[in-house]
Amino acid sequence: MERKILYALFFLLGSFGSSLAQELDLKDEVGDSARYYTRPEPRGKNERLFTIVLPSAGMAYGFIKLGNHGLTDVDLKARYEFSIEHPHPKFIVDDYLQFAPGAAVFVLSGIGVKGQNRIVDQAGIYLVSNLILNVFCQGLKNITAVPRPDGTSNSFPSGHTAEAFASAEFLRREYGRSSAVYGLSGYGSAFAVGYLRMYNNKHWFSDVVAGAGLGVLSTEAAYWLYPKIKKLFVKSEMTGKANSMVYPSYNHGAYGLALRRVF
Repeated sequence: MERKILYALFFLLGSFGSSLAQELDLKDEVGDSARYYTRPEPRGKNERLFTIVLPSAGMAYGFIKLGNHGLTDVDLKARYEFSIEHPHPKFIVDDYLQFAPGAAVFVLSGIGVKGQNRIVDQAGIYLVSNLILNVFCQGLKNITAVPRPDGTSNSFPSGHTAEAFASAEFLRREYGRSSAVYGLSGYGSAFAVGYLRMYNNKHWFSDVVAGAGLGVLSTEAAYWLYPKIKKLFVKSEMTGKANSMVYPSYNHGAYGLALRRVF
């Protein structure tokens, strides 16, 4: 299932790139979309602390725990408190709640609430964020091969938590300057997902902390990387054609993306 999701994201990115190449021209880039943000504002030290330093610390905590008996004991104690001391039924709402902040961005944009970017750019940012998240998350799961608390495999880091926090940061970046309620609600749902992953005995505390860090960093990376990707699909003033086009490919059972570049 996870592999199918990753393939779907690759195909969506390819389709998005092709449609964006057809939509944009140099005049658009010089006009409204030349400035990547519709309402550019400087990012202060507190915001950098929240979006870079703390998520990086969360990732570091998860890696350090892999070889630290003391932090492993913290995981064991947290598991006892969350899922063993008081037996309880499992809740699967976290399977859906992880996507709620991201969905909220497109609902708000769809009904006309102006965000930081146009909806086509929001879609591009969200796709790039999820590609980064899935590549790193699935890679780390396969490399570390940490058993889950319930005995199944590939626990580190928590993919649900990573997705939830990536979506929460996406909502905050797009609408947080309009109202703090958006950011608080997004992160509130993300924390709920992290809690439920431990409550349902699916992840260790360190998995959740690292997943939260990975999620926020993935979205931050997407906001940095997306403008560079977008430039590849802007039509040339001289030729009237897109400089580059990405489209999905399939060859002998292998999925991928093909790039065509006009020089």
